[in-house]
Amino acid sequence: MAGEALLVSTREGLWCPAGGFHIDPWRPVARAVLTHAHADHARPGSATYLTAAPGVAVAALRVGAAAVSGLSYGERVTLGDVQVSFHPSGHLLGSAQVRIEHRGQVWVVSGDYKTGPDPTCAPLEPVRCHVFISESTFALPIYRWAPPAELFAEIDAWWRANQARERTSVLFAYALGKAQRILAGVDAGIGPLLVHGAVARFLPAYRAAGCALPEVVGSEAAASVRGRGLVLAPPSAAGSPWLRRFGTISTAFASGWMQVRGNRRRRNLDRGFALSDHADWNGLIEVIRATGAARVLLTHGQAPTLERWLREQGFDAELLHVGFDDDGDGEALIEAELEAADGAGAQSATAAGRVVHPSPAPA
Repeated sequence: MAGEALLVSTREGLWCPAGGFHIDPWRPVARAVLTHAHADHARPGSATYLTAAPGVAVAALRVGAAAVSGLSYGERVTLGDVQVSFHPSGHLLGSAQVRIEHRGQVWVVSGDYKTGPDPTCAPLEPVRCHVFISESTFALPIYRWAPPAELFAEIDAWWRANQARERTSVLFAYALGKAQRILAGVDAGIGPLLVHGAVARFLPAYRAAGCALPEVVGSEAAASVRGRGLVLAPPSAAGSPWLRRFGTISTAFASGWMQVRGNRRRRNLDRGFALSDHADWNGLIEVIRATGAARVLLTHGQAPTLERWLREQGFDAELLHVGFDDDGDGEALIEAELEAADGAGAQSATAAGRVVHPSPAPA
């Protein structure tokens, strides 16, 4: 299929002409294939959605009453003239890489992924392919994550110290994925746990999927956690009147962006924990190499740095501009603000009609 495009970047999103579907479209389309349910990847308005089976429930919460169907990890389905399957990406519950096979060519769209352990989702499984479309959110050598056990020990110690000072610990974390991972990782024996409504709406889907999460209370029980509990809230709650109900507070943010100390100062936080659901520099390189792909297309984040490094290593690498942006839940916006403050602007401009050509088969 030399010269034939397998994926095209259009104003609606990544389009597979041979399959008749879009991957993570940012505008309504007839058939959407989703890598995961974060708001910058799963948008409402499309006619139908297909995603990995473990992520159906959380995807349905994102896209409303639209028809969402699921496919087991590794199961193949024929869409148009291509075969499609989902493979774990380790990002959050139900997150997946999308494998597309057409006339002997295999392309994989990574979505977002991480390599570290996480009890709330299936671990990443690298997929062999000819072309790998990879995220590059933290594609700078400064981003190297500490073991999760160390980070959770730090969070527990911060919580205990606040409790001794009769301060409520308020930890900002993305409402889907990160918040549930924190609930599964902290020591619930320290004190009561309260979650913001934006976090609570996803908990039933996680519990139904078999994730072991401790009991939590909602905002109506604020008095019971004041001065001793841990409150999980989305970044958008920072500085809001909602926080006043918890009395004297200590604030922290769990995000890979906290690896850079200046980001904590700019957001006026007491603490920052570099707990990320994205691969760090070493993780990105490890996964890219494991795919065996000769050609690598890089989306959003610190893509130019990784592109240069891969080219130096002999890869056919280039940037693939996509239209991910914020839809109002604050998650992508927080990341974009922190990137801009670091002097590394997001690579998220849409390149309508840009054709992505296939590469030769790997040896």
